[in-house]
Amino acid sequence: MQDIGKIFALLGIIFLILGLLFNIMPNWPRIPGDIYIDRPNIKIYIPFTSAIIASVILILILNFFKK
Repeated sequence: MQDIGKIFALLGIIFLILGLLFNIMPNWPRIPGDIYIDRPNIKIYIPFTSAIIASVILILILNFFKK
């Protein structure tokens, strides 16, 4: 049961950090490398660079808590 508590604490910290980052960096979703297509009838957003950066950050955080 203590593992579940650690997981929830870690998720809470991650969501807190993400919330702060979204408030500090309002242009986060449109960083260079993300594909954004805006046409009259359709809008497509593919966050390649954002996903890579978020993945690297999560890996670093999880590896820090793993040790």
